[in-house]
Amino acid sequence: MITKSNFKPAWWLPGPHLQTIWANRIRPKPDISLNRERIELQDGDFIDLDWNNQQSGPLILVLHGLEGSSNSNYAAGILRSFSQRGWAAVLMHFRGCSGEPNRLARRYHAGETDDLAYVLELLRKRYPDRPVFAIGYSLGGNVLLKWLGETGKNNPLTAALAISVPFQLADCAERLNHGFSLIYQKILLAIMLRATREKYTRRDDIDLRILKRLRTIRDFDNHITAPLHGFNDVEHYYGAASSYQQLKHIRTPTLLLHARNDPFMWPSTLPGKNDLSDQVTLELSADGGHVGFVSGLPFRPVYWLEHRIPEYIESFL
Repeated sequence: MITKSNFKPAWWLPGPHLQTIWANRIRPKPDISLNRERIELQDGDFIDLDWNNQQSGPLILVLHGLEGSSNSNYAAGILRSFSQRGWAAVLMHFRGCSGEPNRLARRYHAGETDDLAYVLELLRKRYPDRPVFAIGYSLGGNVLLKWLGETGKNNPLTAALAISVPFQLADCAERLNHGFSLIYQKILLAIMLRATREKYTRRDDIDLRILKRLRTIRDFDNHITAPLHGFNDVEHYYGAASSYQQLKHIRTPTLLLHARNDPFMWPSTLPGKNDLSDQVTLELSADGGHVGFVSGLPFRPVYWLEHRIPEYIESFL
């Protein structure tokens, strides 16, 4: 099902880019106290979980976007929103994103669902009587939707939400080569290259000389992401990792929040109603940018996602 969002963008942040940049770069980071837990994985690697300080209510797992963390504005904002409601929430860092390089040669990618499955099973065993929800932003949303499709009815979630998802990875990589979106690509690629140098300087898994020749995220995924994670090339990676083809198989109530003017993808990247299962609702707004969705006044901005997401969760409680 596809529905119209009630989001109304701030008049002083018109268009996709101001919405995106304000929410993700200019907004002061929300203040939230978190406790870190290290999870040892079965393959000898680790991931870090950041918990808020609440013990009651539902249990909510948050997945960040590309090269994000609990320090990302959207992540800190939603964790604070849950804390204000007295709800327990935890952010799962993808491998290598918590401020310390992970141990194995591999890192993470947009289609990696094994770590998500492991953490959710861990939470289910710890809290068998708590309703569990999951939220994924951007790349994290792609991971979540792909896992939901793969598991069908066989998962512990009461419901899920995914925000500004790059449903078709090849489309999104191409979109970032055009217009002002080139700026986002430049910023993200710089972060990815820096993280790669820091991790592999003392390892021989990658010939770091190749990094100087990488100009786009597609280049990076072809020469770094794909070979590190067992894909033949970038086409194989994008095809296998995209969540688009899994949307029909989702059997958990799932809300997709998305703006038509998201500068990380084309309007044609979005799924149509025939691409969605009867458990998936795509809530579309005309404006909002990429993980933006800022309304309100200049000195009293309202971060709409931090109201809409809890509202959806509360409907199941």
